[in-house]
Amino acid sequence: MPDLQTHHAPRDRFLTGLVGEGIGSSRSPWLHEGEADAHSARLIYSLFDLAGRGIAGLKPLLDAAILTGFSGLNVTHPFKQAIIPLLDELSAEAAMIGAVNTVAFHDGRSIGYNTDCAGFAEGLRRGLTGASVRQVVQIGAGGAGAATAFALLQQGTMHLEIHDVDAAKADALAARLRENFDAQIAVVQNLRSAVQTADGIVNASPVGMVGHDGLPIPAEWLREEAWVADIIYFPLQTELLREARQIGCRTVDGIAMVVFQAAAAFEIFTGLEADRERMLARALAHWQPDKKDAPS
Repeated sequence: MPDLQTHHAPRDRFLTGLVGEGIGSSRSPWLHEGEADAHSARLIYSLFDLAGRGIAGLKPLLDAAILTGFSGLNVTHPFKQAIIPLLDELSAEAAMIGAVNTVAFHDGRSIGYNTDCAGFAEGLRRGLTGASVRQVVQIGAGGAGAATAFALLQQGTMHLEIHDVDAAKADALAARLRENFDAQIAVVQNLRSAVQTADGIVNASPVGMVGHDGLPIPAEWLREEAWVADIIYFPLQTELLREARQIGCRTVDGIAMVVFQAAAAFEIFTGLEADRERMLARALAHWQPDKKDAPS
């Protein structure tokens, strides 16, 4: 399996894009094209919304992208796991996580990567300096949740409890994690009790983004001494984060994850070195925290 590395010799013209559902307002084009502009490179980042076609649209899209000379595609909800059987290869990390958010095309072959994990980990390092991550409750066990769970365990979480409205997803993720980490990993039986003893809470579910308004847990369950991280970036201040900040919790929003996963994907697509600080500064300067939007 290939390691996470660039498959393209640097050049100055790239075709890329994002495949998912309900992605019409994604900011990924803005992130990727802006960084390419800073390198005086020409990058076109298109959106391929498969709403109404679903998984059946994935294989024709991959074939067309290879045929037309695309450098790669990003993948978002609900295809981060469904796309795996359609790919020729996986990076070691993507295979371990079981989710792909970046696909590179090289010599007619498709190679899947996961840059979400590193993006989330960087957000935690920057936002929770000195905070304990030993015992964490994670809500959400889909493709993004797989990446955040791996990041947590890599960052030192020793007791991870996972909750998903689809219990089978939570069970499958917990089983995969146990194969790779020597830690206590369990599916939540009593969510309220788990939250009451956790050092931190991660929302890796869609609850809080456009079309999924609300809170993943009741606000009264939050505790001042526990940190809260939300991977949603539109709105940047979700209802969960707003409630957590009101009682004094340390919080991490979704902007770092989306920026740093994009930077790593940009490097895979182009062979150019992304300036992460520049990308983050642009995002912080121009983001509209009050606007609801689609996932990246």
